Amino acid sequence: MSKIKEGYKKTKIGVIPEDWKIVIFNDLKDKGDKYSITGGPFGSDLKSEHYTKSGIRVIQLQNIGDGKFINDDFVYTSKEKAQELNNCLVYPNDIIIAKMAEPVARACIVPNLYSKFLMCSDGIRLRIDKSKFNNKFILEIINYETFRKIAIARSSGSTRKRIGLNDLKKIQLAVPPLQEQKKIAQILSTWDRAIEKQEKLIEAKEKLKKGLMQRLLTGEVRFKEFGSGTLVSQNGGVKTPLPSGWEEVRLGEIAKITTGISNREDSSEKGGLYTFFDRSEDIRTSDKYLFDGEAIIVAGEGQKFIPKYFIGKFDLHQRTYAIMNFNYLVVEAKYLFYHIYQNKNYFLSQAVGSTVKSLRLPMFKKMKIKLPSLTEQQKIAKVLSTADREIKLLKKELKELKKQKKGLMQRLLSGEVRVKI
Repeated sequence: MSKIKEGYKKTKIGVIPEDWKIVIFNDLKDKGDKYSITGGPFGSDLKSEHYTKSGIRVIQLQNIGDGKFINDDFVYTSKEKAQELNNCLVYPNDIIIAKMAEPVARACIVPNLYSKFLMCSDGIRLRIDKSKFNNKFILEIINYETFRKIAIARSSGSTRKRIGLNDLKKIQLAVPPLQEQKKIAQILSTWDRAIEKQEKLIEAKEKLKKGLMQRLLTGEVRFKEFGSGTLVSQNGGVKTPLPSGWEEVRLGEIAKITTGISNREDSSEKGGLYTFFDRSEDIRTSDKYLFDGEAIIVAGEGQKFIPKYFIGKFDLHQRTYAIMNFNYLVVEAKYLFYHIYQNKNYFLSQAVGSTVKSLRLPMFKKMKIKLPSLTEQQKIAKVLSTADREIKLLKKELKELKKQKKGLMQRLLSGEVRVKI
């Protein structure tokens, strides 16, 4: 049995500093507000027929991110309906928690976008007693792994976990004195600001790349040495969207399109030596490979059909397609990848099936490809590849920032490391 460090005590939820207290979730509430801990309306009380184009914003399950409000999927209801469900209203700086995965019991702070919101049925509102607790600290402790594990263990459901309000109220938390809570919240907020700044930088770079793709891959903007983006008359004087020096070909004329030959039952998410592209968007591994080279991979089933660029040894599901064996005399593979990516909606327009969309080989072969000269293709591919590398580096830095914050959370929210007040 390991000895407990001086100044610490053993509790049901672990070893914590002696001056920290164990409270239950229900103890966090503002006792001056009878709705400070409350769940969303019953499903029958708020249906899609109650949604309107304006009025009171409804916070849906998908708006509740893990520590962050996700400001999309806008849904509203009338002021009258919101007033009818006034016990389910939430306000800026309240904490809102998701009853359902993924993950269960994730929480975020309600933003100051409107004066009030209405919760969805799977939301839980928390307004804390600010004389005892710090809002940011409580948010972090709810999203911390100790609380999360208990919430998941108390959840029900096989396909999608769900926690009830009464089960949530009984979960224990370890909290330091208020001033220490504030200091910990301040430290973690520093990392949050760095993470947010990095995310905005990535968003800006991705937007820039998207604009570059649109202009370069259509010939709207061209490098000086290759001429202007002026359209030329073809096919007996009929104007087509082809800049001078460009030609239109079919994909089947410049590359081979093939599929795998098995469903590779021995494939797994990790452990194999070679990359295995499943029939969905999943990337798995296998101990065998069928192909070796440069390829553009497109899943044969799904809803998005986003292409992937790959070089090396790999295998495919029998319903996944690889575009490879390129005619390098006329096409640069990386340019072709960007062109296909830019025009991926083509696959959606050609896919067959109602519930599960799927692609067929002839759809690939007849896909129209706009080709400038090989030299211009290579220059376009180089510019876009540079943008990709920059974005990849920024994402790597973002991942490191998140890792640093997680490490801080593990030490600060457990009391392993104390802060000076």
